[in-house]
Amino acid sequence: MRTVNLLCRRGARLQGLVARSSQGRIPRLRSFATPTFDNSNPRIPPYLKLVKNYDKVKEVLGRGTALTLAEKILYSHLDNVEESLMTNTDGGRNIRGTANLKLKPDRVAMQDASAQMALLQFMTCNLPSTAIPASIHCDHLIVGERGAKSDLESGIKMNQEVFDFLESAAKKYGIEFWPPGAGIIHQSVLENYAAPGLMMLGTDSHTPNAGGLSTIAIGVGGADAVEALVGAPWELKAPRILGVELKGKLSGWASPKDVILNLAGQLTVRGGTGFIIEYFGPGVETLSCTGMATICNMGAEVGATTSTFPFNAAHVRYLEATHRHDVAREAKKFSDIVHLKADAGAKYDEIITIDLSKLEPHINGPFTPDLSTPLSQFKQTVEEQNWPEKLSAGLIGSCTNSSYEDMTRVEGMVREAMQAGLKPASDFYITPGSDQIRETLRRDGPLDTFKEAGGTLLSNACGPCIGQWKRQDGVEKGTPNAILTSYNRNFRGRNDGNPDTMNFLASPEVVTAMAFAGTTTFNPMTDSLPTPSGQEFRFTPPSGLEIPTKPFEVAREEFRVLTQAPDASVTVAISPTSERLALLEPFDPFPASELTGLRVLVKVTGKCTTDTISAAGPWLKYKGHLPNISENTLNTAINAETGEVNVAYDLDGSKHTIPELGKRWKEAARPWLVVAEHNYGEGSAREHAALQPRYLGARIVLSKSFARIHETNLKKQGVVPLTFANEADYDKINAGDEVSTIGLYEMLQNGGKGEVALKVKKNKTGEEVLIKTKHAVSKDQAGFILAGSALNLLSKRS
Repeated sequence: MRTVNLLCRRGARLQGLVARSSQGRIPRLRSFATPTFDNSNPRIPPYLKLVKNYDKVKEVLGRGTALTLAEKILYSHLDNVEESLMTNTDGGRNIRGTANLKLKPDRVAMQDASAQMALLQFMTCNLPSTAIPASIHCDHLIVGERGAKSDLESGIKMNQEVFDFLESAAKKYGIEFWPPGAGIIHQSVLENYAAPGLMMLGTDSHTPNAGGLSTIAIGVGGADAVEALVGAPWELKAPRILGVELKGKLSGWASPKDVILNLAGQLTVRGGTGFIIEYFGPGVETLSCTGMATICNMGAEVGATTSTFPFNAAHVRYLEATHRHDVAREAKKFSDIVHLKADAGAKYDEIITIDLSKLEPHINGPFTPDLSTPLSQFKQTVEEQNWPEKLSAGLIGSCTNSSYEDMTRVEGMVREAMQAGLKPASDFYITPGSDQIRETLRRDGPLDTFKEAGGTLLSNACGPCIGQWKRQDGVEKGTPNAILTSYNRNFRGRNDGNPDTMNFLASPEVVTAMAFAGTTTFNPMTDSLPTPSGQEFRFTPPSGLEIPTKPFEVAREEFRVLTQAPDASVTVAISPTSERLALLEPFDPFPASELTGLRVLVKVTGKCTTDTISAAGPWLKYKGHLPNISENTLNTAINAETGEVNVAYDLDGSKHTIPELGKRWKEAARPWLVVAEHNYGEGSAREHAALQPRYLGARIVLSKSFARIHETNLKKQGVVPLTFANEADYDKINAGDEVSTIGLYEMLQNGGKGEVALKVKKNKTGEEVLIKTKHAVSKDQAGFILAGSALNLLSKRS
């Protein structure tokens, strides 16, 4: 194997900043001619095909129909335009939220943790190659500890068999392979694959990062990725479109990160569910491409399907700086026809207006990315909430904020502070997003500045952002402490495994300023720091370069992508005795009857994220071994009836961990369900959060609501997601209750049509209760569930 050559809650109280409304304009007619497109570079989207499909869209909907940017890109990727847009949509007048779009994405990107299961599933289809271009990015399995060189060496040594598996599969099926240390998937995609008008899927929830380059990029589970990889249409309920109008221009300490931190505070973690967020307005023209990517990246935190920006000059500058002049040229020709922006008269389902000129920095957290506080109010909030005032660490970079612009803005601050005799008072970590970024920063100086200041440069990998962090500061598990990060997610225990670590999300500039102060109550806009000379130092508002004055440096040779044609002679490397990789056995099909005799394994309360259902951190090493990783299922869930964490009770009253009881019931052939509250499965695209319960015997998850990706993942694995028709019925069902379905089998047989109810027999009293439910099962999804999983069905077809 080729290896690297080295062993706000709602209401941020900013009066006048945000307005919400509906919009409508008069549509206009348009016609176009088709030019010749360059198809010599596989990284250029298939623009000719997309133009022809878009022409079909206009023919079906009417030449005068005004479309948003998101609709243009989505609909131009439909497998059958008329079928998707005209079936059960009142003649195309009611597409959003109604139509089931069957789409043909242009490419798939997979990170190393999720790629394992995706490839194991793809292998069962017995195809010689992928039907569309794909890439694997080794970024999740490197632990941040002492610094890039030693961390990378340790990570490769610890994960060699997984990297060998991924590389051998890439060679066999013709997939591009980015080795460990090459970069974080989303930064590498932005630098190499994202392109205006492209549609792609990625096996990570922050795939929408590519929307900063006018791409439709959607985070999915491995089973969804396999659908695209085998050439099957990928189904998506037509999203509604949330328009975010940007006006004015950022100034002072405000950054693109603050746009999405503020928006998350308004929408909350559920407010974007079922929407694509589309940005428009004069403020868009003032942002850099990488700034737009930061905003799109964190759209995942509000539950949005994806986010995107209209094509503009900043995209051309970025494409050319990243050595993609040919992509920029072809994208401009494509946009001359399709116009990669919303048509005049296009209607958004909702509109939020943000005045960038009035926007101030925000800090979000702890424990949830939507608890948003303006920087001017953060000190008071810290004191009122009794949050730690001492800052134990500041961490910048990651896929969200490691652009050249981010790093040069921070470097100016660091250099200025060092000139005043200051160094960071808290541990200071820097994660470059790719080796291309790292080498450019090395060439231009910022890397040396960070080292001189005492910062720890971590590997070009996810590291602490996803829980791959071995802290060296002596903070023990259970010790309350505060960290500030420029990351995108901050669930309890996510970063270091300590549930008492409070992660506050902010821009890299605010994180850096607070790292120099060593306190969470410092406001760099108004406060000063004492210097060794006895003088007072105040940061000047940060500034940086959008792109380097010379094009980006290419990555070092050992971190460049491995590209090859499919080679059927390659044997995929899986040891039969491996504890980390295991071939998959198909799940049993749905019984030819209603489900009876199900028991409620556990009733959970509070947030039940994908981190809760399938923890990352040290468990990442088992991503390719379903039996082993299932040992962590729901192991941080809170039992609604006892308040205990990871505790469930068998019918005989014996006490177990939740995965222990699930395993016990699996061995007894007792199928079960989970009962949960709102936004079940919030967070990452982690399909293991669906695979693991299914492997242990889950048949149903009953909740008040679901996160989009997870709801789809459940159906792809043969688990039926149901929501309470009446949320108050959550109180009528408890752990141990016996459940039978009414209408479920008939609904599946009818392709998703029909109502489903649950007959609940109380475990303690024998009383029977009827609970009405709702579902969002489509015709194709009903087929997946009946077959036992989407993979079962795909394997038969291929």
